[in-house]
Amino acid sequence: MRQDRRPYYIKKAYLKYRYWYTQYFMAPKCDELGDHPTFMKPWFTQISGPNIRIGRCVTVISETDQRVRIGVWGHEPDQGKITIGDCVLISPGSRISACDEIRIGNGVMLANGVYLTDSDWHGIYDRVSRPKEVNPIIIEDNVWLGDHCTVLKGVTIGKNSIVGAGSVVSKDVPANVIVAGNPAKVVKQLDADADFRTRNDFYKDPEGLNTWYDKIDYMVLKDNGLFNWLRALIRPTRND
Repeated sequence: MRQDRRPYYIKKAYLKYRYWYTQYFMAPKCDELGDHPTFMKPWFTQISGPNIRIGRCVTVISETDQRVRIGVWGHEPDQGKITIGDCVLISPGSRISACDEIRIGNGVMLANGVYLTDSDWHGIYDRVSRPKEVNPIIIEDNVWLGDHCTVLKGVTIGKNSIVGAGSVVSKDVPANVIVAGNPAKVVKQLDADADFRTRNDFYKDPEGLNTWYDKIDYMVLKDNGLFNWLRALIRPTRND
C-alpha cells in the first residue's frame, strides 16, 4: 500500500467537504438519513425516487467506475419504498432497485456489485408493462451478501445468513446458514448461539470512533508537508 502523502489538515478539509456534500446533496434525496453517515466519494452515488429511508452510521463506498445506485420506480409516482437499517455497509457497484419494497435490516453488509431487485420490470409475454404482483425483498439483520450476488423478487433472507459470491437467490433463505450457487442452496449451517460481533457493535459509540480515527490520521499524517504532497501528485516516484 502506497503511503498517504497528504498533510493532516488537507485530509481534515477533505473529510469536512465530503460531509458537507453528503448533507447538501445526498440527504435531500432521502426521506430520512440517519446520523453519522459515511459516503465515500458521494458524487458517485445515485439516489432517486420517493420513500427512501436510510438509518444511522451507514457506510456507502462508490468509485468512478462502480457507482452505487439506490432507486425506487413505483407503479405510481409516490409508490414503492426502500428502507435501509442502521450500520449498513454498501460496497462499490451495488444496485438496489425497488418497484414495491426492499427492506434491509441493521448491520447488513453488501459486498462489491450486489444487486437487489423486487421486480422483473416486465412480463414474459407483455414486455411493455410491469407485473402487478407485489414481491418485496426482506434482508434481516446482520446478513452478509457476497461479491456480485443477486437477490430476486419475493425473497426473505434470515438473520445472520451469508450469501456466497456470484450466487443468485430466488427463494427464501433461513436464518443462520450459508447459501451459494445458482440457484442458491444451503451449503452450511451456522451456530445460532455463537457470539456474533456485528457492525452495530462496531458503531456503538460513533463519536468515540470518529475521535479514534482522527487520532490515527494525525499520527500517520502529521509530518507530511504540503510541497512534498504536491510533488507526489505531479511527479510520483516509486518511493511514493
